[in-house]
This record gives sequence, structure tokens and C-alpha cells, in this order.
Amino acid sequence: MPKMIFVNLPVRDLGRSVAFYEAVGGVKNPQFSDDTAACMVLSDTIFVMLLTHDKYSQFTKRPIADAKATSQVLLCISAENRAEVDSLVARAASAGGIGDPNATQDYGFMYGRSYEDPDGHVWEVMWMDPAAVASGEAGAEAKV
Repeated sequence: MPKMIFVNLPVRDLGRSVAFYEAVGGVKNPQFSDDTAACMVLSDTIFVMLLTHDKYSQFTKRPIADAKATSQVLLCISAENRAEVDSLVARAASAGGIGDPNATQDYGFMYGRSYEDPDGHVWEVMWMDPAAVASGEAGAEAKV
């Protein structure tokens, strides 16, 4: 069985966050969603758990960081090609997020952009040329 990842994010407005993640391709799983949390399925192995601040606080005693003011994690998701990178960032921006809060990365064999969700969580979207990875070009170039 492949490993799965569950990204847990604290959100201020659950309904707004669900609408945002649906706009960028997530599908809400009602089996694991209620008025305090929503499970957004990004793929067979990637899930984003959107949790109200009260719900999130049940899992940690640490204060919830303001993702618009601080950075704790950068999330990165792969894309099939450069066009998908651009499309996902455009959909995020039109759904109430911020497109390109960080600089675009374009190394020829690797292309990435980013978006910020309504709560300030930054997602990178990255495409890498499979031929460059297979040839070893990507590893040498990425160290620059």
C-alpha cells in the first residue's frame, strides 16, 4: 500500500476554505467532514484536512501561527506539465488566494510557481521534466 499524506491546516472560515480547495481541484470527502473539519482529497494519496481553529487546537497545545505573518512549512505538489502549474496558480488566484507570493522558479527542466490560500498557507506547484530526472541532469542543475 502506498504511503498517504494528510496535511492538517487550521482555517478561520471553513466554508470559504472548502470552496477555495474545490476551486484548485480538491474534492470534499463527506465521510470525514463536519462543521469543524473538511477532508479535501487531492489525489489517491494526498489529503488536506481543513480544521477550524477550535478543532485544530484539540491536536496540539502550541499556539496556531498566523500563516500570513509567519512561515512554518512550505507545501509542494507536483504537476504534469508547465501549463498545469500555470493553470493551478491562476485558479487559486481567481478563487480568493494570492498567486505567486514567492518568485517563480524556472530552471528549464524544472518549473515552479506558488499560491497562498485564504489563510496564508503557501503551496508550491512544481513540474520537473522526467527525461532530465532520468538522465541525472536535474540533480546537477538543482544544486546551483
